[in-house]
Amino acid sequence: MIEPIDLVIFDCDGVLVDSEIIAVRVVGQLTAELGWPLTEAEVVEKFVGRSEAANHAMLAERLGEEAATLFDKRFRELHAEAVDAGLTPVDGLPEALDALAGLGLPMCVASSGTHEKMRHTLGRTGLYGRFEGRIHSATEVGRGKPAPDLFLHAARSMGVDPAACVVVEDSGPGVAAARAAGMRALGYAGGVTAAERLAGPGTVVFRDMRELPALIAAGAVHQG
Repeated sequence: MIEPIDLVIFDCDGVLVDSEIIAVRVVGQLTAELGWPLTEAEVVEKFVGRSEAANHAMLAERLGEEAATLFDKRFRELHAEAVDAGLTPVDGLPEALDALAGLGLPMCVASSGTHEKMRHTLGRTGLYGRFEGRIHSATEVGRGKPAPDLFLHAARSMGVDPAACVVVEDSGPGVAAARAAGMRALGYAGGVTAAERLAGPGTVVFRDMRELPALIAAGAVHQG
């Protein structure tokens, strides 16, 4: 028997706010400047969906601690500038949130980003108030995605069994974390990550955020 859905857990970047393309562009610029040129596809594969700590460790191993620290500083600066220049919600997201609220489903956020970053991006797009008090960061747990820790922490904080949760993600590490947590996953392929990198057990891949309420209401997310 499939558990009913009692909680929708959203990733932030690329799911709520259209920021992944900004991040990919900034990462590509900075890694090239530091002597590690990467294609957009390589940036997505190596960086998207992972915590800042995990990305820092990878950069330090490849380029040295000094370069990794410089990257962190410059990324925060350039990312903030780009966000202020015109970040928007993911296309169709506000309507999807309204529809889910109409279904009476509790919702929260669980992101690899820091609370500071989410206050900025969600605040800039007018979404912060929808989730205030129900926002969880990888900085609160020992291991970031693809480990299940963050999603399990979010479910525990919301008082919901993991099997009754569905996670909306746009990255390979994110859907892997949902599966590891024993949660169903909806993989949003309308952003920077290809659909095939999201597909897998317990996961339904979709390309338009407007489809989300119907997928959840119809119980279209199956384990297996």
